[in-house]
Amino acid sequence: MNIFILLLLLAVLTSTTGAAEVVVVYAQIGGTVTLKPPALNDLKKHYMYWKKDEYSSEDLAWLNPMGNNNWKIKDEAWKNISSWSPLIIKNIQQEHFGTFFLKLKKPTDKPTFYEYVIRKLTVSVGPSSPVLPGETVTLSCSAETPLGKRIQWMNPRGELNPLNPLTFSASMRDNGPWSCMVTDGQSKSQVNVSVTVLELSPALSRPQYTSTSSHLSLPCSLLPHISWEQIKAKGFRELHWSFIPSTVSVPLRLFSLSAEGPLTWKPDQNKGLQPGTNPKKGDLSLRRNQGIEEDAGEYICALEFENGVTLKRSVHVKLLQIVSSTGTELISGQQLNLTCGLEQPLPSDLHLKWLPPKQSTHSDPRPSSPLIIPLVSTADAGTWRCELWRNNTQLTWAEITLEIVPWLSVWMLVVICSVTVIIILVFILAFILCRRRKQKMRHLRRRLCQCKHPKPKGFYRT
Repeated sequence: MNIFILLLLLAVLTSTTGAAEVVVVYAQIGGTVTLKPPALNDLKKHYMYWKKDEYSSEDLAWLNPMGNNNWKIKDEAWKNISSWSPLIIKNIQQEHFGTFFLKLKKPTDKPTFYEYVIRKLTVSVGPSSPVLPGETVTLSCSAETPLGKRIQWMNPRGELNPLNPLTFSASMRDNGPWSCMVTDGQSKSQVNVSVTVLELSPALSRPQYTSTSSHLSLPCSLLPHISWEQIKAKGFRELHWSFIPSTVSVPLRLFSLSAEGPLTWKPDQNKGLQPGTNPKKGDLSLRRNQGIEEDAGEYICALEFENGVTLKRSVHVKLLQIVSSTGTELISGQQLNLTCGLEQPLPSDLHLKWLPPKQSTHSDPRPSSPLIIPLVSTADAGTWRCELWRNNTQLTWAEITLEIVPWLSVWMLVVICSVTVIIILVFILAFILCRRRKQKMRHLRRRLCQCKHPKPKGFYRT
């Protein structure tokens, strides 16, 4: 009889309060929890109350659907809530863990209660980030009861691993957010933790291009959220730039930064390059305002640690050049052959654009190399520009300046030079003839007078 009365009482309570649904959510201290209300078509017509006890008259927070959708906070621990559907609690603290009830009620209907359980999840990473490549990392995820939960780890590539704790040797593929996935019945929760593997940025998969007409930039930097204090704590020894020319396999040391003393660049063979002005902020780049022909090759930015680990970033530099088969000084009417390109044939994803001087009659030459003009004119004189493009991105450019003189001017110059030479030869010939004449006169006078003691002319006594 007592059992029958108890069952009848439970039925009455269920009919007056509605069926309770339990939603389990896992979170860690300082994290964020999202509590989704039931999917009701007329949810905005309900009063919403959050309680610690289903039968308590005290509310943690409540919302009036006829108002401006702002929560009325009655418990200081719930001050960090935002939004109302779903309810978002930021900066979770210890007092947020436990069981809570959402009471939904229309003005004319009986209330319905929904049960929510926020359970504490503890996630740890050892050692703390950042870690060096090859260093052993252990991820641990522990949750409160019940025992029916299942824990998995998801790596940055979206792959699941059922091991917990999870131990692995760090590599660049492990850099990024790791997620502790907890399944508790029908409820699924996810808590993220970041693993930072030290590396240099950026990772360039394509060459850098330059020319003697454009600038040269060699990018290398620390990750934005990594400080030199963290680098030094890992046993930083030295950072240096080296260069391997495309024609020689022997590396040349350019600049270096030492762990001893202030972070100041020490030049070795700088090749006219300038390092970044503020290495303390992670800028390790090299640059020059104008490229030179000897820039082609491989540049290596290397960060060395005392345990033998070396982080490297390589920058392959290729030089764009313009060559004129007839030189830069031409006569109108000559054929012009301009060749623009790299040391190797252009890849299929690159193309050239020619930009002639503004006054040139060849306003839109074909994007080919070599560029052939059978008969050049003085309008083609000036600066010719060859641009290297990948799709809609300009990579670099090269320029050559041509001097073209008119054909008539050349012949006039030849005639003038010839006349000048003839006149000079006439003067020289006249000078020679005149000198010979004088020499002959001197010889004639000597023949007419052979006396050792000549007397003056006149009459003498005999």
